[in-house]
Amino acid sequence: MLKLPPPARRHALTHRPPSLLLDVEGMTFSRGAGNQRFTVEVPALKLRPGELVAITGRSGSGKSTVLELLGLLSAPHRHGRFLWRGHGRNIDLGKLWNRRAHGALAEIRGTSMGFVLQTHGLLPFLTVAGNLALIRRSLGLPPRDAHLDAMIERLDIGGKLHKKPHELSVGEQQRASIVRALAHRPALVLADEPTSALDPGLGDRVMDLLLAQAKEHGIAVLIATHEVDRVAQLGLRTVSGTDQKPATGFAWRFAD
Repeated sequence: MLKLPPPARRHALTHRPPSLLLDVEGMTFSRGAGNQRFTVEVPALKLRPGELVAITGRSGSGKSTVLELLGLLSAPHRHGRFLWRGHGRNIDLGKLWNRRAHGALAEIRGTSMGFVLQTHGLLPFLTVAGNLALIRRSLGLPPRDAHLDAMIERLDIGGKLHKKPHELSVGEQQRASIVRALAHRPALVLADEPTSALDPGLGDRVMDLLLAQAKEHGIAVLIATHEVDRVAQLGLRTVSGTDQKPATGFAWRFAD
């Protein structure tokens, strides 16, 4: 059985964070064939702890696919380098994919990553409080702590903790999903259009929260978004999708 090096204690914040969290080179993903072939390329991407990076591009360009690749939800078809250094570990993710080590990849996703999906992804049979506590309990953490309570208050979902997802508005579901992604203090958060279902004021609060978590706890955040004006106002580093205009099919390259 392939064994991963154990994660460092996630609440011991006195250690010096690594200079690089994710290091990608020559990554490609394709599906379909002929005129329906769709390809996404990430020629190079380096992500450091505490960075908040926006992935931009028009609808259908593959922004969500990039998040799925970097979040270990989809296997790249080609990769030159795919390295992970989150929570004190140094792991070649490309080798794990080559070995089809799905258990090891799932362990990294579960312990070191948080996800904000466009469709919230909350478990429908659990209350909001249950959704927030689930990942924490699986990692041996208490259901609540001051860190989690502060985020609950900041996004104003304290009065919704006893409700199930179907009892919430779309905006409330999105806010609960964002708190859940951060609840276990992961090394990396991948957020797919996290402010699209929110009014401008709540969208600003969400972005402020993500920026604060990045700064205070060294969490790297990748956001797929079409809100280029908000990205520009915040001065975020941007990875932009460019249409490669192939002779057949569709191909997009995402680069700084």
